[in-house]
Amino acid sequence: MQSIPQLISGHIPIIAVITIEDPSHALPIAKALFEGGVEILEITLRNEYGLEAIKCIREEMPTLCVGAGTLTKASQFAKIEKVGAQFAVSPGLTPALLDAAVEHQMPYLPGAITPSEIIMGIEGGLEYLKFFPAESSGGIDFLKNLSGPFPNIKFCPTGGVNDSNIQQYLATSNVFCAGTTWLTPSQLTKERRWKEITARARTLSLKIDK
Repeated sequence: MQSIPQLISGHIPIIAVITIEDPSHALPIAKALFEGGVEILEITLRNEYGLEAIKCIREEMPTLCVGAGTLTKASQFAKIEKVGAQFAVSPGLTPALLDAAVEHQMPYLPGAITPSEIIMGIEGGLEYLKFFPAESSGGIDFLKNLSGPFPNIKFCPTGGVNDSNIQQYLATSNVFCAGTTWLTPSQLTKERRWKEITARARTLSLKIDK
């Protein structure tokens, strides 16, 4: 089974976290992000459109790296595997979710904030975890403090990550990528302002290139 870093290798280390509110938006959003240089997409399962969106993007834009987010049940792994998701992300971590990721051989990025959650991930064989919600849980300072007791663990901070702080997050020694909803705010997607989404993606891409 590939690790998340192996899967996203070759892409700018930004995960666009997207909630699809209209099935017809899936492909335009993916194209807009791609034009701006962002090629890793996490489509959340917060509503009934997530699975359909993953299937559509994977079929129409196979060069993108597309995963499923907000997994809270082990049974969801079979569903995301069926539609072609390349990785799974969850807001938290449980033994059942870990077992399902192993069973389905799915690269998995579970959320972990507390030392106990991080240790559970380590016991499950994980070295890469989602730090969520990042900003409201102590942000960069908290991440730096975690590097002492957990020197081999790398994090993907998500939650409050935006154009003003993403460079600082990615410069932190125990961060390997960052997830953000800043790229696709609901207002822009509802109004189909795809060019503005491309501009946001380009803004972050250029920041990372520097």
